[in-house]
Amino acid sequence: MSLVVAVANQKGGVGKTTTAVNLGASLAVAEQRVLLIDMDPQGNASSGVGRPSRSAPQGTYQVLIGQASLRDVILQTELPHLHIAPSSPDLAAAESELVDEEDRAQRLRDEIARVRDDYDFVVIDCPPSLGLLTLNALCAADAVLVPMQCEYFALEGLANLSGTIERVRAQLNPTLRILGVILTMYDPRNKLAIEVATEVRKHFHVYDTVIPRNVRLAEAPSHGKPVVLYDAASKGAHGYLNLAREILLELPEAAA
Repeated sequence: MSLVVAVANQKGGVGKTTTAVNLGASLAVAEQRVLLIDMDPQGNASSGVGRPSRSAPQGTYQVLIGQASLRDVILQTELPHLHIAPSSPDLAAAESELVDEEDRAQRLRDEIARVRDDYDFVVIDCPPSLGLLTLNALCAADAVLVPMQCEYFALEGLANLSGTIERVRAQLNPTLRILGVILTMYDPRNKLAIEVATEVRKHFHVYDTVIPRNVRLAEAPSHGKPVVLYDAASKGAHGYLNLAREILLELPEAAA
């Protein structure tokens, strides 16, 4: 049975998609079978693994509106153990098209249930909002991984996300939990970053691994590659490989 992880933060620009792509790739390098699901209409996770929306005839939009099964849209990536369910700009229309459907929040959960035995991890890249697309991801997930940049407003965003997770747990997904917080774009020379990190650690499980600002990590998406394929020796690649290692050590049953 796979572990389904939603990578979510309603605040944009915190490294959410970067984390989804590179954590998925790092787990795949560790020979875990990984399905990356792109639930963001921008499709950056798809292009980040070399599968831009223009190259895919169908994707998560068709899955949500019932025109295709999740299994039908899954594509292979350059990494043997990493698959992608791509997104497209059409996905933005799903919220309005599903507004009157009783099962609108469970569409993704039902589709993942049909394929999850084929994978060790299902990683869902969520859009930077708390609308129906993110709600589908939270209903489908076992746990939420929260990328967070160490700045003042990030604390407020984390509190809002925690409230949303509590509401989803109470009404739709009672087993949902926060897997942990991963600090991104971290600069240990920045006093505010240290103070924010210290405060977050008082309330949440924060991974020992931190993801530094890294040029190679920022360049990798433009080449359609996870950083572990673009520059495996870079600090960014080492960061996500270490994060994958931490998660596997904490969750041996998920990797069994």
